[in-house]
Amino acid sequence: MSKPINLRAARKARARDAKRAQGDENAAKFGQTKAEKARNKSEQAAQVARLDSHKRDDR
Repeated sequence: MSKPINLRAARKARARDAKRAQGDENAAKFGQTKAEKARNKSEQAAQVARLDSHKRDDR
């Protein structure tokens, strides 16, 4: 027979793990320095400009 588990403790541990995962996701998403944000913004603008320059002009 296996050892009984405390369901309350298991539920709290699962909630704690979920909060930690959400925090790690937020840190990756919003935890950027000002220089990284500026670089990402300029790279994105360059990609948009590149896509726009390849559009066909069908009038």
